[in-house]
Amino acid sequence: MLVLASASPRRQELLRNAGISFIVQPADIDETPLAGESPSDCAERLAREKALAVWRARPQDRVLGADTIVVVEETILGKPLDRNDAIRMLRLLSGRTHRVITGVCLVRAAASRSLSVGAPKNPSRQDSPAVRTDNPELRTAAETTLVTMSELSEDEIRAYVDTGEPMDKAGAYAIQGLASRWIPRIEGDYSNVVGLPVALVYRILQDRKGKQVSR
Repeated sequence: MLVLASASPRRQELLRNAGISFIVQPADIDETPLAGESPSDCAERLAREKALAVWRARPQDRVLGADTIVVVEETILGKPLDRNDAIRMLRLLSGRTHRVITGVCLVRAAASRSLSVGAPKNPSRQDSPAVRTDNPELRTAAETTLVTMSELSEDEIRAYVDTGEPMDKAGAYAIQGLASRWIPRIEGDYSNVVGLPVALVYRILQDRKGKQVSR
């Protein structure tokens, strides 16, 4: 069973549209960036922490964590704290190209193996005590998309914030919503900007070798 460690309706819709079956169990973690942490490292770390938080309660399942951040001139923009914070973010993004980075992490139990405790002298014998080990196997990656936003007037920014759409979105905008009118160009994965790089997630889900996937 695949468990999505996110309450985001956008991520849920993206997975459903891709025909990927899942259930939802949101993770509750501190999403504050660490001092000196790069944007990509931050997104991957938060995705990993979300996935692990849920996997510890459901070690029999595969758990998918994700975290999306918006970056402008190395400044990380998460979800706005309030109306004024949303206005501040949109002012920063107005008339500029920024990066949208989504970190993803898939966690599942590693393949179990038996460790002999006091191996017998006769290697053909199989009656020695054994210890079963089930450690988490992590596959972590990040996707980056460049997004160009048109210049916004102060009235447009305030009117948009008043709709409420920006308040639960990284960077204070939704490319699939009203903000689409101000985004003439993107370079990269559109679904990544919505909140989940579906092609990358699918590739990780299909990977059976247990190795880390990089972009």
